[in-house]
Amino acid sequence: MLALASVITFLGVVLVVAAWTEDISIDSNTGYANAQVVADDFTRTLVRFYTSDGAEHIPQTGVLYPAGLRVGDVVQVEYRQDNPELVRVAGRGAIVTLLPVGLTLLGVWAVTVPTVWWLRRRM
Repeated sequence: MLALASVITFLGVVLVVAAWTEDISIDSNTGYANAQVVADDFTRTLVRFYTSDGAEHIPQTGVLYPAGLRVGDVVQVEYRQDNPELVRVAGRGAIVTLLPVGLTLLGVWAVTVPTVWWLRRRM
């Protein structure tokens, strides 16, 4: 149980670090555009936007931090100018990952610690 909780904790930390890393990458060479949401499913939210050179982009990995977006919405996005595949909703950042990851880890350890304590007492 402790090993599983530790693995989940490690994955949560990696998720937050990855989000911060992508934000730093976008912040180092930021472009701005209005984007239209063209698809929204469980795994990703796709947007279409035009870069300053007039090229159309629909990043296949989707947009970062898409909470609350629906197909047809127009939203401002920030993207990395030399890699328009890396795009996020403007004004959102890795900080939004802290609450869900934190609550998940709190729940995992809130279940793990009493369970391990109870199992050790029984032995």
